[in-house]
Amino acid sequence: MGIQRLVVGISGASGASYGIRVLELARSIPDLETHLILTPAARLTIAVETDCTAEAVMHLADFVYDENDLAAPLASGSFETAGMVVVPCSVKSLSAIANSYASTLLTRAADVTLKEGRPLILVVRETPLHKGHLRLMLDVAEIGGIIFPPVPALYGRPKSVEEIIDATAGRILARFGFSNTFYPKWKGMCTEAGAHEKGSA
Repeated sequence: MGIQRLVVGISGASGASYGIRVLELARSIPDLETHLILTPAARLTIAVETDCTAEAVMHLADFVYDENDLAAPLASGSFETAGMVVVPCSVKSLSAIANSYASTLLTRAADVTLKEGRPLILVVRETPLHKGHLRLMLDVAEIGGIIFPPVPALYGRPKSVEEIIDATAGRILARFGFSNTFYPKWKGMCTEAGAHEKGSA
């Protein structure tokens, strides 16, 4: 199948660790190339929320682009990718993408992803949500985007924040078709009663 490219945008919403972990886990997937866009607000959030520096995060990606570089390869549909994820996705970025306001490379790359019919995942990190937020998410869904809030799957019984982040990052990569073992998979209700009933059927 050859090398595949995944565009990763990290915006300034809370939850920078999700984007960092997607980049880290992507490195374990054979023949997957990551292309990173880091917004100025994301740099601030990384410094506040994590022990990483923006420079360290950029070193996790295969290619890094300036948010203002609208002449970058990612700005053209001829640059083939497996899709794009904005993780986390701020409401500001959500709004720009919903309205095709491609004033930065992040929002232009997202718009290109949509117009080319490729998967676009927006890990919207905001709560609570008012009607304006919900309308924007619906607008994105109606033009082909995937709204992917970082909601933990508690059936996996996570024992740490790191496990919760891993599960979300793993599910994001799986949504693009990149098989991995970083998230728990639902196997049904495993109770003694259930097993007994199945054996008696």
